[in-house]
Amino acid sequence: MLPNLINSIPSMSIVFTWKVRVYYEDTDAGGIVYYANYLKFFERARTEWLRAIAVNQRDLLEQHDAMFVVKSASANYHAPARLDDELELTLAIEKLGRASIVFIQQAWHGDTLLNTARVTVACVDSTLRPRALPLEVAARMRAA
Repeated sequence: MLPNLINSIPSMSIVFTWKVRVYYEDTDAGGIVYYANYLKFFERARTEWLRAIAVNQRDLLEQHDAMFVVKSASANYHAPARLDDELELTLAIEKLGRASIVFIQQAWHGDTLLNTARVTVACVDSTLRPRALPLEVAARMRAA
């Protein structure tokens, strides 16, 4: 069950937290965050995490012919977020492979868990073929 996944894996710890505010454009007709927007929030959190560990995605492509693409994503929705809520997004690495990373990401409003997702990101070259993570990038991820 995903909600307690981070706590159930002893070696996994939160490596990054990022806050986002819910805007009107994020909500559906019922006034709650539209389900697909959690994936957008999680994407932004992963991008901000890369910035925090000094990995520039543009440089990664230009200097190493490497970029990240989402291979798979699954999400469990636990409670709704609403307009003007400030969400705290967490990111933990479940597995760092040679050419992929599995993240567990969660969205919280205060003490309420809203969403838990497992996102697998692959490293590919400009032709979209899998490639190994550049060594310096992998080292930064391990150190995070």
